[in-house]
Amino acid sequence: MNFEVFILIRFNLIGLLFFIYGGIIKLVIAQSNLTLMGGAEMVVLKIAQKYNPIIYTAEYDLKKTYKEFKDFDIRIISQGFLTKVMPYSRVSQGLDYGLSFYNMKIKEDYDVINAHLAPSHWIRNNNERVLWYCHTPLRDIYDLYEYRMSLRKPHQRPLYKLGARLVKRFDQDAVRKIESIVANSENTKSRVQKYYGRNAMVLNGGIDYKLYRNNGDGKYFLYPSRFSPNKRQDYVVRAFGMFKKKRKGYKLILCGALSNDKFYQDYYENVAKLASEVGDIEIIPNIGDKRLMGLFSKATAVLYAPVNEDYGLTPIQAMASRKPIISVNEGGPKDTIVNDVTGFLVNSEREMAEMMFVVASNESLAESIGKRGLDRVRRHYTWDIFFKKFDNELKRVSKMS
Repeated sequence: MNFEVFILIRFNLIGLLFFIYGGIIKLVIAQSNLTLMGGAEMVVLKIAQKYNPIIYTAEYDLKKTYKEFKDFDIRIISQGFLTKVMPYSRVSQGLDYGLSFYNMKIKEDYDVINAHLAPSHWIRNNNERVLWYCHTPLRDIYDLYEYRMSLRKPHQRPLYKLGARLVKRFDQDAVRKIESIVANSENTKSRVQKYYGRNAMVLNGGIDYKLYRNNGDGKYFLYPSRFSPNKRQDYVVRAFGMFKKKRKGYKLILCGALSNDKFYQDYYENVAKLASEVGDIEIIPNIGDKRLMGLFSKATAVLYAPVNEDYGLTPIQAMASRKPIISVNEGGPKDTIVNDVTGFLVNSEREMAEMMFVVASNESLAESIGKRGLDRVRRHYTWDIFFKKFDNELKRVSKMS
């Protein structure tokens, strides 16, 4: 090899390495907490695996979230002062999270801050170049405000009203400053427009669909979701009770994260009591990710019943597992499920029970629905598709002064 050829090859290799490594954006991620194994946490993890960022969070528990987070620089910014002087609750936790991000000033050099679950986007108060991947605005002070208020006792309502007003002022102030908002669904985009008067690009989260399997019909229906009134496990239990009157030999499995907050603990106990009355229902709190994927693989069908869900990973997981998804006809599932093609959208508990009977009685229908669901996931909900748009938006925000 002559000298000129050697220099040319060396120059090109250096250029290639600069392109690969020098062009990587210095990213900071802000995430309210890492204490669950949910769809939002999976999005954060996938972004972290690509960009190796510093992750700022107000609460972190590796035992309860994805174990892969152990490989990253995770910094807990909350001092936990409010949760020490006040009873542990959604209120004390929310105030603690919000003030932690609102008052934070990042010292490290960075190109973009990528905020996720609210109120991590309040980090914009003292820091610029923020791309908020909005999983949903704070629902307790916006679309679920009246619902949350109705669940409180009369003497609790004045304080809740005052607190919601205060939080809304902080929230609106932070969002006005944010450089770019990306919504995880059309439903979330509509909330951003309604409550903030801002536009947002829609970018659905992805899924590693090759990890999911269909291992036959285990004669059970599955509803995986954290235990919360707005996830409506009670809705699914009542639907299963109606189904049982027509078809025997099946059971229902409810599984998901369970908070230490008394608000959620009380709801969980109410669901457990109702489930005991209906019978043939198994409840698995704080289930691990591997076991959950196993439950998907043998479900007869997957059920889904949250109140106006912002996006919802469960329907996509069901489709990736080639299982029929039977969901309420509201929120994010209306985007991801093609009714009567990749799953079923229902308008009442009775309709859910009827579709459970249809699926249980027609194996070939369940199989064809499952195949079409997997095809839809491959065409619309992969991480390759996600990052093509996400990377471009990060670059755009990084250039803003």
